[in-house]
Amino acid sequence: MLTRIDHIGIACFDLDRTVEFYRATYGFEVFHSEVNEEQGVREAMLKINETSDGGATYLQLLEPTREDSTVAKWLAKNGEGVHHIAFGTADVDSEAADIKDKGVRVLYEEPRRGSMGSRITFLHPKDCHGVLTELVTSAPSGSTDAAGVESTGH
Repeated sequence: MLTRIDHIGIACFDLDRTVEFYRATYGFEVFHSEVNEEQGVREAMLKINETSDGGATYLQLLEPTREDSTVAKWLAKNGEGVHHIAFGTADVDSEAADIKDKGVRVLYEEPRRGSMGSRITFLHPKDCHGVLTELVTSAPSGSTDAAGVESTGH
């Protein structure tokens, strides 16, 4: 079962400049930042609010770190803007299997590591009315990700 909008991913050319825009315009502050080498991005998570299931809703700003990354290719084609929407779920494996059974293509055979130690997978945008959709299971609060960073329960 999907429990919330976990985050909206926004692709940008200059992460620092984009963070400053959201800080100055809306008062959003960086809650977490990291470089995800596997996905070829530098990112900042801006917390918008807490949610009733103990999670939160974020804006995820994404700047590519290499030209062959998915985000770099997307930026080259589309320019800056909304890249994807992510829904939170307690069990990304089960949720992805259920959605796959409904005929929607799941892009990863097995979920991968996402921001703040979460587990993620994506659904094909052509099967989701043109929207790249991510499914996210947050890391348990107080857990440590592969880089040794303590999770706050994203």
